Amino acid sequence: MLRQLRDQVTFFREFRRRYETTGAIAPSSRFLARSMTRFLAQRDPQIPVRVLEVGPGTGPVTDLIVRLLKPGDVFDLVELNETFVERLNDRFSSEAHWMAVRDRSTIHQIALQDYQATENYDFLISGLPLNNFPADLVETIADSYFKLLKPNGILSYFEYMYIRPIRKVVTRGTERTRIVRIDEIMRSHCHRSRIRRDNIWMNTPPAWVQHLKADGAK
Repeated sequence: MLRQLRDQVTFFREFRRRYETTGAIAPSSRFLARSMTRFLAQRDPQIPVRVLEVGPGTGPVTDLIVRLLKPGDVFDLVELNETFVERLNDRFSSEAHWMAVRDRSTIHQIALQDYQATENYDFLISGLPLNNFPADLVETIADSYFKLLKPNGILSYFEYMYIRPIRKVVTRGTERTRIVRIDEIMRSHCHRSRIRRDNIWMNTPPAWVQHLKADGAK
């Protein structure tokens, strides 16, 4: 309970300092975390996998990922915010489930578009607040997701319900142009690659979790 309260305070402080890159007032709920890790939980436990989490924040989804990792798995985390990186390092040093996988988990303090992986991933789980970014950056990030996945790899990311439709109605000028373009980019990817969408009402705010599958050949 104390850890959760501390994480909520940390997250809210970073939200106030850096709204553009934090994007939410509270960490993801356990219901959202369960949906984000749905396909990782269903994998064949006998086959080692590579997992990349992007924008883990204080680690609400990470906390479930580390419990799902099996011997031989590799786990990378990409987080740009130094406060969140410090919190993640603290959890890998102090919490039992995290410590158990520390030797095969690596935190990279870098923007996703600058991250160079040694190998591609079976699962990519992203908490980046895409609706807050410039449209060109969203396009670059979305392309990076699929470049980092293995053939048939799974991308899982979330977005808050109805944010873009509402913003398209209430905004004007360059802001509306930005939102419309982001909507076009992500709709295109979902139309081509989506295999499932989960509605998560028990989250602040409620969210959609989108699951997309990379092409079978590269």
